[in-house]
Amino acid sequence: MTSTPHIVVLGAGYTGLTAAKLLARRATVTLVNNRDRFVERMRNHQLATGQRLRDVPLRDLLRGTGVRLLVDQVTRIDPDQQQVELASGAEPVRYDLLVYALGSQADLDAVPGAAEHATAIADAERAARLHERMRTASTVAVVGGGLTGIEAATELAETYPDRTVRLVTGDTLGPALSEPGQAHLYRAFDRLGIRLHEHAPVAKVAADGLLLESGEHVDADAVVWTTGFRVPQLAREAGLAVGDNGRMLVDGTMRSVSHPDVYAIGDAAATHRPDGRELRMGCGPGGLAAACAVRAIGDRMAGRTPRRLRVDFDGQCISLGRKDGLVQYAGSNDRPIGPMLTGRMAAMVKEGIVRGAGGLGLRHPALALVAGSRALA
Repeated sequence: MTSTPHIVVLGAGYTGLTAAKLLARRATVTLVNNRDRFVERMRNHQLATGQRLRDVPLRDLLRGTGVRLLVDQVTRIDPDQQQVELASGAEPVRYDLLVYALGSQADLDAVPGAAEHATAIADAERAARLHERMRTASTVAVVGGGLTGIEAATELAETYPDRTVRLVTGDTLGPALSEPGQAHLYRAFDRLGIRLHEHAPVAKVAADGLLLESGEHVDADAVVWTTGFRVPQLAREAGLAVGDNGRMLVDGTMRSVSHPDVYAIGDAAATHRPDGRELRMGCGPGGLAAACAVRAIGDRMAGRTPRRLRVDFDGQCISLGRKDGLVQYAGSNDRPIGPMLTGRMAAMVKEGIVRGAGGLGLRHPALALVAGSRALA
């Protein structure tokens, strides 16, 4: 590797953009993304209800950083030649180090009919299509009782109080939450008039709703799919070590276990907690991983031994419409720690986190290093 390496970052989501800006302070950086705008993915449920979001050109966020932006789709990674190939047919982009931050997308192939009849909100285009669909839909069924499903259902119910909103989940509502946390969710659902179907796995999605494994049919004019996420197959196709779910296998410094010139961060990386459990997908864990990778790359360039990621706690920060929310933290054993925050204050905290991640944090990425330093061992 040259004294000033060329680092290619794939993906300009929260983690990829943060990593690219930080790495540009010590290396030549090329950022490859399939669009020229930054997408606040944590606000897609708001986009689905027609709320206006900030238009943030990537070039504005990168101005003055020295990062070279390529707006193109990556079609292949060639780790032997250390290059990535692009859909436009432009010359392959060579790298000394590669940072893989391509994120995740909704798994619409998990159940028959979902790809044809359901709408995911994991990307901005589909979230916008759901808004158009809601102009005529009188009943909408949200499939999935995790954070994305909860936020989508509550946002839709608050925005469209004259429509019927259902949430269908194969588990309980908010299974990662404590009993008091789940109780608050139930109260919020009652207040918003959301019809809840728990322990109701979906067997098929049709044009007129859902067929449950029990044989019951759930009517719906529109179906929102929020259960199950998958990652791009580029890493697997390139021969990089991946897990069964396709996430790239990395060590405690976010470096590929099979290719030492490749790092992976965010949803596309299989990062593990000290007890061996895989770190969940999400902006919070992804931000810690990005900070860890940037520090590890800098340490290795300077001849130092990098520190490893150590995440001893996690948190659930959920918006329940614009006026309610829930914030709860958990220790390494997944048991809740500290007080649970609900109501308007929790909604304000969640809004502050989202604003920070999509605004101040991206314009001043050094904040991510400060926050991430607490998660390094």
